Amino acid sequence: MNEEILVNDYRNGILENIHPGHICGIDANEEVKYTVGNARHLTFLRSAFKPIQAIPVIAHKVQEHFKLTNRETALIAASHRGEDFHLEELKKLMDKIGVAEDELLCHPTYPLNPGAKDAMLKDNQPKRRLCHNCSGKHLGMIALAKVLGVSTEGYYEPEHPAQQEILKALSTVSGCNIAEISIGVDGCGVPVYALPLQSIANVYLRFARPELIADQTIREAVVAISSLMNENPEIISGTDAICTNLLMDKNIVAKGGAQGVYCFGLKDEKFGFALKVMDGTEEQWPLIVATILEQIDYKNKQTIQRLYQISHKDIYNDNDKLVGNKEAVFHLAGIKWGV
Repeated sequence: MNEEILVNDYRNGILENIHPGHICGIDANEEVKYTVGNARHLTFLRSAFKPIQAIPVIAHKVQEHFKLTNRETALIAASHRGEDFHLEELKKLMDKIGVAEDELLCHPTYPLNPGAKDAMLKDNQPKRRLCHNCSGKHLGMIALAKVLGVSTEGYYEPEHPAQQEILKALSTVSGCNIAEISIGVDGCGVPVYALPLQSIANVYLRFARPELIADQTIREAVVAISSLMNENPEIISGTDAICTNLLMDKNIVAKGGAQGVYCFGLKDEKFGFALKVMDGTEEQWPLIVATILEQIDYKNKQTIQRLYQISHKDIYNDNDKLVGNKEAVFHLAGIKWGV
C-alpha cells in the first residue's frame, strides 16, 4: 500500500497515535507534481463524489424546472450538518420537487452538528431522513429522475437512468473509462465509485479549471456547481467545518467524504489535490490541508490560518486541560511552482 505517516498524535510528548495515508497533487497537464505515499491508491470517493453527482442534475436544468433558489440547489452537492438553516432549505427543496420524506432511501438519523442534535433530543424529536447529511443529494437524484421522465422508484440502483447519468459524468471529469471505474455502495445506499487517487485529483482540478473539460454541457454544469459551492459554503457543510472554511476562499473548490477522503482544487494555481487518511479519520483534515497549502506557499494566508484555528492541534482532555498535540509530519515530494 506504501502509505506514509501524515500526522502524529502526542500525549505529554509521547507518541500515542499515527495517521498514515496518501496525498496526490496534479497540475493543469494532469501530471503528478506532489505525492505522499501512493498516487495510484484505489480510493472510494464517498461524499467527495457529491459535486460530481450534481452534474447531471444541473446539466438537465433541474434548478430551472423546479424553480429552485441557489441555496436550495447547493444542497444537492452538500454534506449538511442538519442545522436549522439546512433543514429550512431542505423542506423547501423537498416541497418544490414534490417528494415525501419517506421516499428518501437515506436512513433516519440525528444531525451531525452536535448542537442541532442536542436540540432535537431535548425536544424529544425522532430521527429524520431529512437530517441525514446526504438528504439533499437524494432529493437531487429524485428530481433528476422526474426531469428525465423516468420512474423515481429505485433511483438509487446502479442501473437506474439517473445513476447512469452520474456514472457518465464521473467518467468525463475523471478521464477514466467506465470499465476502469470500480463500484461499491455508499453509506446512504446509492452507488459510490473507486478511482486511483490521481484520477480523483484530476476531477477536482477540472472543477477548479473547467476549461479543461471538452464536453460543453458538462463544463457549464461544473462551472455552475463550483459557483454554488463558493457562494453557499455553510450550506455545503456547516458551522466551523473544513469545507465551509475552504469554500469561503473563492479560489478553492473543496469537498470531503467519509473514511478520510478529502479533495480540493486551486483555480489560479491550476492544481488538484486528493488525499486519503487510511485510518478513516476526518479530524486530521484541517491540519493536513493547511500543511499542504503552507508547503506549496499558497497565497491566501487567511485561508491557512482559518484551517489551523479549527485543526485542534492542541489536545485537551475532558477537564479542558492541555495534555498533548498533533503534528503534521509529511513532506510533499515534487517540484514547486515556477521551478
